Amino acid sequence: MVDNDCLFCKIVAKEVPATIVHETERTLAFRDINPQAPTHVLVIPKEHYRDAAALAAADDGLADEVIMAAHRIAEAEEVAAEGYRLVFNTGPAAGQTVFHVHGHLIGGRGLNWPPG
Repeated sequence: MVDNDCLFCKIVAKEVPATIVHETERTLAFRDINPQAPTHVLVIPKEHYRDAAALAAADDGLADEVIMAAHRIAEAEEVAAEGYRLVFNTGPAAGQTVFHVHGHLIGGRGLNWPPG
């Protein structure tokens, strides 16, 4: 499934440039263009799903792959041992602005609680 108007689908298709840090057969990860921490990487499925709820409903193991990819990146970025945050904004009220599910892998600095 691809949405031809979706920015992240265009990144997957290599039509829009991005700084890719990790890629598997079904996932892609790239640096956020507006980083909120020293490590801020977006981890997405290559297939288009609108949000985390749609990805969860697919029930084909892809959500697991996205999270595993995020952890591998956290290890490579050397933030896994100290800790990192993985955030999926779902819907406009939660701050989702690109409607292709994506996890924000954030680390490399102290992360306050509660977020937002």
